[in-house]
Amino acid sequence: MTPLGIAVVLGLLVGTWAQVNVLRPPCDSPDVEEAATVAQDYLNGQHVHGYKYALNRIEEIKIHPGADGVDEYVLEIDLLETNCHVMDPTPVANCTVRPKMSTAVEGDCDVVLKKVAGVLTVTAFKCKTDESREDVCVGCYDLLPLNHTSALDFVQASLATYNNKTVNVTYTLIEVGRMSTRALFPSFRTYSVEYVVVEANCTGTTCIPLNDPMAERGFCTATGDKADHNVDCRMFPAPMMPVVDANSTVAAAPAVTPVVHVHTGSLSHKHGLRHHKLTSLHNPDLSGLLSASGESAESSEVVPVVPAVVPAVVPVVPAVVDAAAAPAADPTADPAPAADPAPAAESVSTSESSISREVPVAVFKRDVAAAAAAAVLPVDIPVAPPACPGRVRYFS
Repeated sequence: MTPLGIAVVLGLLVGTWAQVNVLRPPCDSPDVEEAATVAQDYLNGQHVHGYKYALNRIEEIKIHPGADGVDEYVLEIDLLETNCHVMDPTPVANCTVRPKMSTAVEGDCDVVLKKVAGVLTVTAFKCKTDESREDVCVGCYDLLPLNHTSALDFVQASLATYNNKTVNVTYTLIEVGRMSTRALFPSFRTYSVEYVVVEANCTGTTCIPLNDPMAERGFCTATGDKADHNVDCRMFPAPMMPVVDANSTVAAAPAVTPVVHVHTGSLSHKHGLRHHKLTSLHNPDLSGLLSASGESAESSEVVPVVPAVVPAVVPVVPAVVDAAAAPAADPTADPAPAADPAPAAESVSTSESSISREVPVAVFKRDVAAAAAAAVLPVDIPVAPPACPGRVRYFS
């Protein structure tokens, strides 16, 4: 064989091995759950606007074992928006997932991770964020675009009301999270809004957000209209600063200023979206695994599953009439009338020839159609639950 032919064959063999050597463990196995949690936390860390997302379901998992001991995980996961803003330090496990009737927002993400020495790290991801409009009820609040002028005016009015209640501190707007409305009467609407504020330094009517990690930040909700409304703000706990002994030679860790995105002027977003989206793509290594995840069907990569044990079914075989064992008919006897019913069973031959046979045969007159039907009766076969997708944690 020529060197070119050898190279082609080796390439085909390596490609075939790479396709076959892909593991498909159950989506709810501990190892996959761990990878999904790492992916969830990483995606929330990349998401600098809006709300944290919680894992709802693991749709698919592929593990590509590496010859160097580095395994690559390709996950497809479903996430649901919670009521915790990304600046809220509350762990996502303690956040409440928004119900469908509040216009749930879902994230569908494909994530690539590497596992080195037992440690999982995310290397690439792509996400799609959409609303779930299935259970929107009549009379409930309906989401508005984040640049809706009247709703933004209501946000400012409710924040002014809150600032009038505070002492020695004034807050300014960082970001609007959600704005909704409903019509109580044809010409009268009420609003429900959520937004994040930060402590500000104000001179007259001009307020500048404090660019200080210790500045107070909070999450505000307000309902009503501009003239009559209720507003409440919950302040986030201050970041934990490292305590360093004055006599210690260990240098204090530098303060990290959190990302603050302040809407100024008209507070108008560049887009007309009704919700904040997850970061859509992060693929620094241009991993080709992202295009192979999700809804793609690749039967060549499926590891065969051990079939469930099925109890053996013994087929029913119709009895065979042995002409030698059956008594000979008398040619001189009158034939039996056709109308007479057939006897239930004939006697079993006890002749020497029949006894010497390996299997004694019982001769019955039976309904062949009934016997065939009995042979194909359905048998309850235990079916193992599918390995993927995994369980639904909140709703589908």
